[in-house]
Amino acid sequence: MADTKREIERKYEATPRTGLPDLTRAAGVAAVTDEGVTELDAVYYDTPDLRLAAGALTLRRRTGGADAGWHLKFPVAPGVRDEIRAPLSDTLPRDLAGLLRSRVRDAEVVPVVRLRSERDVRHLLDGDGTLLAELSVDTVHAERLTGEGSAAWTEIEVELADDADPAVLDAVEKRLRKADIRPAGAASKLARALDETGGGPGTPPAPARTGTAGAAVLTYVRAQVDAIVLHDPAVRRDLPDAVHQLRVACRRLRSAFKTYRRVLDREVTDPLGEELKWLAGELGVARDQEVLDARLRARVTELPRTLVLGPVRARLRRRDAAHGKRARRQALAALDSDRYLALLTALDALLTDPPFREDADHDAPAVLARAVRKDHDRLADRVGHALSLDPGHERDLALHEARKAAKRARYAAEAARPTLGKPAKRLGKKVKAVQSLLGEHQDAVVAREAVRELGVQAHGVGESAFTWGLLYGHEEAAAAAAERALPELWAAASAPELTAALTR
Repeated sequence: MADTKREIERKYEATPRTGLPDLTRAAGVAAVTDEGVTELDAVYYDTPDLRLAAGALTLRRRTGGADAGWHLKFPVAPGVRDEIRAPLSDTLPRDLAGLLRSRVRDAEVVPVVRLRSERDVRHLLDGDGTLLAELSVDTVHAERLTGEGSAAWTEIEVELADDADPAVLDAVEKRLRKADIRPAGAASKLARALDETGGGPGTPPAPARTGTAGAAVLTYVRAQVDAIVLHDPAVRRDLPDAVHQLRVACRRLRSAFKTYRRVLDREVTDPLGEELKWLAGELGVARDQEVLDARLRARVTELPRTLVLGPVRARLRRRDAAHGKRARRQALAALDSDRYLALLTALDALLTDPPFREDADHDAPAVLARAVRKDHDRLADRVGHALSLDPGHERDLALHEARKAAKRARYAAEAARPTLGKPAKRLGKKVKAVQSLLGEHQDAVVAREAVRELGVQAHGVGESAFTWGLLYGHEEAAAAAAERALPELWAAASAPELTAALTR
């Protein structure tokens, strides 16, 4: 089973003649110990067109050292990566292969670079002998396995120890800079090896039709496709908010296809929209369950102890565990399906050969402003209809439809913001407030039904249903409060000057 380590490190240029300064003069460092030299041999894998390198991912099989095995690294921030490790084996472990699926698809992963390094290691310790960081002077020999290139260099690497204060890296860098040792130009050994042995991944072609509606919409679409690919492995790793972010990317993309039908041909985008709806739905089971569970737990926590009668928390825990496991299995099954891979392939094809319509060649501001106004008008119709109904089931349904329209109008403004600037930002902010309020209403409606079901279950086995009835009343009040607040909030979001400003 793979495990994860957060890697925080900095790299510096060096030569075989570079001498290290006295690092005990770095703040917090009391001693430096010599840990000897280790021989490392790593083979880096990628697709023939270097898809992993293009995303700043590295996959290697390394022998030598204390952590021999398979290592897959995901970028987190500059100088910070999550390293996922699996035991040494002859073939790529299944766990790691799954994390690469959204990028690799059906392509073969092959050896591309071999790095052999002599690692001269020193430990930086504090006054108590606790490890602060590991400094290594690496003499590297790189060989391109998909060509004939080779390279050699020396570099210094300083890696923060687990739970150590990142300030120690600043202190060490200060001493290194005083010794005229500068940060490395490449982000990783692999990136440098690729550059010096035949070149790294190619850069995407510059967008055509600069300044046109087609270019603006395609830029937004590409960002959402990239987000799906990016968040896929995070969902598989069960990282916080990952399901939500992947689902949002699906929704934004589907919304863009609907909003900008005069830019992208719907004969191509409508089928893709249906597949995105399917994927968001499969992921939504997990996300909706997370939101509902958190809401119900918070409601129970807010109650005085004297009002929590019976095994309320235990019943919630059992419900959370059972529903959570089923939802996660469903989400992972979707990501492992051929249907999902086909969707990613079709999205790539759209980006490669966009199905532009006539409006794609027109100036972006006019086309995008018209589309945003149209979605805003659609939202106005939905809100007006909902507010015309009496409170009850039909109004609940109408408010839910208005919420979906608000989300689409917000995404339309978001996509247009790089083109339309502050007016689109202001409109999006106002519409988001409406969407959030309608989201609170829908959450209360869903929670109310869940609480009723839990109360029925409790009553059926002889438990007190008092607390569940109390929670039902709280959710009913929350929904009613959202309905009362909607007219004023909508008045602010529907001011005529907001949409008029889009074309100024």
